[in-house]
Amino acid sequence: MSAQREGKRDIMHGVAVLIVKYRFVIMLLFIAAAVYCGLSLGRVKVSSELTIFLPPETETRRGIQIMEDSFVTLATEDVMLANVTAETAQKLADEIASFDMVSGVVFDRTAAHYAGASALLSVSFRGTEDDPKVIAEQEHIRDFLEPYDTYIYAVTWQAYFAQLAQEMVGIVLIAVLVIIGILLFTSRSYFEVVIFFLVFLFAAILNMGTNFWLGEISTITNSIAVILQLALAIDYAIIFSHRYQDEALLHESAREALIEALAKSILEISSSSLTTISGLLALMLMQFRLGYDLGMVLAKGILCSLLTVFLLMPGLIMLFPKAIRRSAHKTLIPDIRPWGRFLTRSGYCFVWLFLLLIPAAVWLSGHVRYAFSDSGVSELVYSESREAMHRISDTFADSTPVALIVPAEDFEKEKAVIREVEQLPEIRSATGLANIDIDGEHVLTDRYTPRMLAELLNVGPEEATLLFQAYGIRHEEYQAIFGSAETYEVPLVDMILFLFDLSDRGVISLDAEAQERLDELREPLTLALDQLRGNGWNRMLFTAAVPVEGEESVALVENIRAIAERQYGADSVLVVGDITSARDLRESYTGDSRLISLLTIAFVYTILLFTFRSVIGSALLVFVIQGSIWINFSFPYLEGSLPSFVTSMIVSAIQMGATIDYAIVLMNRYLVLRGSLPKKEAMAEAVNQAFPTVLTSGSIMTIAGLLIAFRVSDIYVGHIGLAVGRGAFCSVVLVLTVLPQLLLLCDGLIKKTTLRIDLTGGEDA
Repeated sequence: MSAQREGKRDIMHGVAVLIVKYRFVIMLLFIAAAVYCGLSLGRVKVSSELTIFLPPETETRRGIQIMEDSFVTLATEDVMLANVTAETAQKLADEIASFDMVSGVVFDRTAAHYAGASALLSVSFRGTEDDPKVIAEQEHIRDFLEPYDTYIYAVTWQAYFAQLAQEMVGIVLIAVLVIIGILLFTSRSYFEVVIFFLVFLFAAILNMGTNFWLGEISTITNSIAVILQLALAIDYAIIFSHRYQDEALLHESAREALIEALAKSILEISSSSLTTISGLLALMLMQFRLGYDLGMVLAKGILCSLLTVFLLMPGLIMLFPKAIRRSAHKTLIPDIRPWGRFLTRSGYCFVWLFLLLIPAAVWLSGHVRYAFSDSGVSELVYSESREAMHRISDTFADSTPVALIVPAEDFEKEKAVIREVEQLPEIRSATGLANIDIDGEHVLTDRYTPRMLAELLNVGPEEATLLFQAYGIRHEEYQAIFGSAETYEVPLVDMILFLFDLSDRGVISLDAEAQERLDELREPLTLALDQLRGNGWNRMLFTAAVPVEGEESVALVENIRAIAERQYGADSVLVVGDITSARDLRESYTGDSRLISLLTIAFVYTILLFTFRSVIGSALLVFVIQGSIWINFSFPYLEGSLPSFVTSMIVSAIQMGATIDYAIVLMNRYLVLRGSLPKKEAMAEAVNQAFPTVLTSGSIMTIAGLLIAFRVSDIYVGHIGLAVGRGAFCSVVLVLTVLPQLLLLCDGLIKKTTLRIDLTGGEDA
């Protein structure tokens, strides 16, 4: 051993001595940190909107930011009544419209609202979706319509979060039971399983509790981070525990065995984690910031797991050395040397099969269609809300909302835009300040004279003139005083707001009839302004009979933009909605997908090159795991399903970074044994020695992913879980079949391309 490596060992030995010596202090610090993080769980902000992770320069992200800052988006829901007459539907619509928190119900006998004995009621509320009164009113509507065959689709994030949290709790509990079974099967001591879960519990709490440091995370990250952290990092505790039990056979005291095991494990486990972290780092470089979000949380989870294993686990072992020793048992994992010998004598059959399969897998995975909107993603688990969405979309024509944000300038421009957009054949409805009807003849933004206001409020002409003069003085417009007051015009919306202010402050006193008419205008005007007038911006809302994704939808958006820009100028308007969101997500995916794959491969290959110093050997490991990724993402094409686009980007990086460890274990065992055994005997033994680690880690990740896939109703979380579980299984199969034969086939090339200079700075190999 070189002096440098001996020095490294001495450093690690010294660190191990300090950790064991101060284990009680460390345990107290971990308990304090766990309490802090446990109390911080409620401070984590979670967002269900994928669009907030778009690059800030995209139109959708800019538009959403303006709408969040300047406008109020009121709650809505679509209610489909099946097997009802139009008369019954109209009666129910009228009754629902009279509910306290309902601002309106849209229903008519056109094909957009009545088709095939089914009615569609579009309900609007007087508050936002998180308003407790609105939530209570939605429950009231459900109860009211219970006697009917009803399907209700509404975006109620509070209920969604509660359901998702409940589902994830159930998954974690099931996963814990399954993983306990796996660990009992693969462990060397029954009590070590208890220590594993104590260690993981602390690591999970530390990671989850520190998420609030990141500001806001996605529901995807919040939902799957814990179980993925368990699947990715449980190996660290297993490696350390088994190393301790090996050392316990060689040392008299548990303390000496623990120090020696810790000194040897720190570098080994840290090196093993590098490939996983490299894949997560590649995710963090995505333009689409969901990758950064998930990559950061999982990388933080890996770090928390490492620290917990290195710092807390030694103290736990020292507390229970007798329990670990007394509950020791023979391994239940079968000896698979016969399988290893079969691989070495079967003429590289799995290699040729793999090489034949890969071109097809590359083509199939490259032709998978991905969905870039919620409505396009195939469900793995149906929810009541998703079923209602599909029932409505299957019965009625597409109805997609589009928002147009324009500078708050001349209302005549807004009126011209609305008038022209309404003429487009795809537009069903248009709403803006410039087309809200007031008296059957005028709209909210029409310019009113004193006489017109007098007729609207039924007040005297002189009183109306005084009001206009007061308005002119406040706004430094003196035509009403020094010019002709009769021809002085003010937008009705501005004059009514001025009257509200004067009335609320007691400056004016109208007669009962005028005051009643003014009060009638207050609520609809307030609702309209909250939704349509912002800080320096106005918003127009359109409903289009087009799907969310497709060339027709994008063309409509461009038509609306062109119409608006003719009035307001180029690059001065924003078109925002599900259509632009899907378009921007697609464009972001196109660049990110290739970038993440290349970066992940480059990072992992570099780490392998430093680990094994073999150019060809490192490339073979990457090739096999990349092959498992191609095979994994061939399944959606073969099944005809539409996964979310985030599945491909996220899971490919996780699969490469995490499951490459299986290949590393096999390669490392083979190279060690190759020094003393013929290559076929070395490989048969290497397969047998690697099997417990590959089986434990691979089965945990596979089961965790599949539990997420088939027990979570969230479409994004479900598809990520399915791809993770399926990918882990593919990697396990290839590592235990193709890789051993491939390493044997290329044994000579691996030797010839092994670098003779120690890349870590040591002496010649």
